[in-house]
Amino acid sequence: MPVVDAPSLRGPGSGPLPKDRRKDADEDPLDDPAEDRDDDLDDEPADRATRANRTGAGRTAATRRAAPRTTTRSRTGRPRTTSTRTTAHRSPGRSRDARDSRDADTPRVPRGRVATAVAAVLGIVAARIVGLPGGERLVAFGRRVRSRVVLYLDGPHPEQLAPATLRWRRLRRTAYAAIGAMVATPALAMVVGFLFIPVPNADDAVESQLNTVSFSDGTVLARIAPGEQGNRQKVDLEQVPPPVRFAVLSAEDRSFYSNSGFDVVGFGRAVWKNLTGGSGGGSTITQQYVKNAMVGDEYSLMRKYKELIISLKISQERSKDEILADYLNSIYFGRGAYGIQAASQAYFNRPVETLTPADGALLAGVIQAPSKWDPAQNPDDAVRRWNYVMDGMVAQNWLSAPERAAAQFPATVPPRRVTGGVPDDDRGHIYSAVRDELRSLGIDQDALVTQGLQIQTTINPESQREAVDASRRKMQGQPDNLRSATVSIDPRTGAILAYYGGANGSGLDYARVEKQAGSTFKPFVLLAALQQDPPIGISTEFDGRAIPGQTVRNVDGADCDNCSLKRAMTLSNNVVFTALGNRVGPQAVAAAARQAGISQPMNDPNSGISLGNQETSAVDLASAYATFSNEGVYHRPHLVQRVTTASGEVLYDDETSQGEQRIDPRVARNVTEAMRDVPEYDGVSLQGGRQSAGKTGTVQSHVESQNNDAWFAGYTPAASTVVWVGTDDNSPIKTADGRPVYGHGLPSEIWKAFMDDALEDSPKQTFGAFTPVAGTDPGDTAASESSSPTPSSTSAPRSSTAPTTTTPPAEAPAQEGEDAPPGGAEPPAGDPAAAAAPEAGEGAAGGDPAGAEPEN
Repeated sequence: MPVVDAPSLRGPGSGPLPKDRRKDADEDPLDDPAEDRDDDLDDEPADRATRANRTGAGRTAATRRAAPRTTTRSRTGRPRTTSTRTTAHRSPGRSRDARDSRDADTPRVPRGRVATAVAAVLGIVAARIVGLPGGERLVAFGRRVRSRVVLYLDGPHPEQLAPATLRWRRLRRTAYAAIGAMVATPALAMVVGFLFIPVPNADDAVESQLNTVSFSDGTVLARIAPGEQGNRQKVDLEQVPPPVRFAVLSAEDRSFYSNSGFDVVGFGRAVWKNLTGGSGGGSTITQQYVKNAMVGDEYSLMRKYKELIISLKISQERSKDEILADYLNSIYFGRGAYGIQAASQAYFNRPVETLTPADGALLAGVIQAPSKWDPAQNPDDAVRRWNYVMDGMVAQNWLSAPERAAAQFPATVPPRRVTGGVPDDDRGHIYSAVRDELRSLGIDQDALVTQGLQIQTTINPESQREAVDASRRKMQGQPDNLRSATVSIDPRTGAILAYYGGANGSGLDYARVEKQAGSTFKPFVLLAALQQDPPIGISTEFDGRAIPGQTVRNVDGADCDNCSLKRAMTLSNNVVFTALGNRVGPQAVAAAARQAGISQPMNDPNSGISLGNQETSAVDLASAYATFSNEGVYHRPHLVQRVTTASGEVLYDDETSQGEQRIDPRVARNVTEAMRDVPEYDGVSLQGGRQSAGKTGTVQSHVESQNNDAWFAGYTPAASTVVWVGTDDNSPIKTADGRPVYGHGLPSEIWKAFMDDALEDSPKQTFGAFTPVAGTDPGDTAASESSSPTPSSTSAPRSSTAPTTTTPPAEAPAQEGEDAPPGGAEPPAGDPAAAAAPEAGEGAAGGDPAGAEPEN
């Protein structure tokens, strides 16, 4: 071990340091730099050999230069030159004169380069510490400790030993110290644990496992009891039939009555797995009781340490039967059941006293993984686990072979829904979505019921309140069968800011219900066109007039001749986008939708995809539009921000997630530009002139001139929000005055009310600079002349006031035999050959569509 020198200790009566000594002490509190230079010379082999045989009669020239000298008289009167410095090899009790005299007569012990470097670093650190309050005392203490360590390693007279002997002494004594530390540290840890780690009771074991779901700011959204702790009934061990007890022992700890309560081999295996990056380890029933009920399920050495201490204390304080009774009354069996009595009711609807050995084996089998071994979830796995437990009982002579042969796998009652305190309002949908997301992250139901999770969501409390209020205000007085959903996402992160799936938290979550998207799919048609080679720009002009007798038609006010794609998007012209979709191909449209963020498979798409005959959810649609808002960067939509256990272990943290550049930023900005005039045209521009982009969507009903679903999807740089309005049974959606509901109507009104409130206090942001991918800038299309003054889905005038649904436009009936076509106010696509062809456009971007001839 490297050795460093320590200055001599001065007693309280030693008096002040001489002036030159004080200066040296200030410059280097631990070592003399000259001494370090001398040590470098000591490392030379020849010099070390000379020093090993040298007496006090003389010293090298390098040593003389390194240390100042004073002249004294010896007892014989001969002058003697001595050094005023000290070494680390002095006995603490010797006087300064004796030490100085000895230094003149004996050689210094050589020190290696590593020790010299350590001494230099310590000197620098000590010099800085001295300037702090109490720093001198701290440095003095460090000197004393260092002196004792050096004295222990080198002994009182190391100068009398050869270098090889001295090195061996240092190695040997270092090994002694290491062995002593290895023995003393666990013993000390055991003592500290026994003194300071308490033993909770069985009731605390269950009641401490509440899950807390919080908003993004940490305020509580809901506290969820994962099981029915309130219905837990404690039973005496005598009430549990012996075969049921033996079944539990067969499944979990066959040596329970003979072991000490702690599996040393299992503990060592757990330590090794933790050190090598694994997890887990064997546990006795006593350890399981402690782990699952008292200190959590964190895979760490600290958890194992606590588990060891409490297991040993419990084994000393309680009998085996008492421990088994506490275990059976607190362990989780799945289906929201804590304790053997609740489990008996949950699986067999009978009290525990009536359980058979086969029943007990089934319950014992689910303890290890309730979700995995529940016969209602995985019947084949449950049977294999049951056989394992039954065979173990026979092997331990707890069940006879004839009884085992006659036993049949028992039938269980269907599981019932366990609320556990889940809110029954809109927050219930948030918790259900969070739970499903946790499962996709590898945090299953078992973790929810055993680890007391602290779940921080991405939901902004103010945004959530405003989403709920906007929906309630606009839906008030409307027919009772109407339902709505609102989802708002931060485009920069994918974090869901508001999530409203309906007022009934235990009912259907409309934020995740998949419905046909209607014309909200038109931006994906445009995305596919912009990515063609050569690209079709948003200024490319098409003939958007409906052809009499064809299945594809426009609503009143949407016809246009020689209108750009941006104008066609603003008017929601079906003829133009059907032709454009046929030109790029349905597969390309589906690929573009998936590219933006739509997760539905969209297998075998046809020409109807251009008008939204594919199903999607409010969450997916908001996520896809968020990709446009974020310049083509996609972030996975998510509700879970951070998850920790009751013991503080971080199970998940979204801070490390990164976005994915799926769309060229210039292309994404072109899609945004095409939708920029829609809010103004439909009368839902945001307050204060805040920039936004959006699109309506309406899905036509099988009932003539009626609609089934209505959408409005729009975004700013800070929020992408989708609103859906429909019914549970796909019946026609009507307003209070009996008129059909369109995308431009209730959905757009809810969208505007929410966005104005949610963004009121945030700075106004603008989209990036617009550069056409092909063609030129089509300019403002909201105020352009059209063939009709009415917008695509209503006859309300174009203004900044909120639209109404009192005077929707009349719509041409669909062809006979058409079954629930998509598009609603924008009728469905028919035969691709029936679609109107675009006029010759700008350069290569205005070429002919496949299968159609250009008009003359």
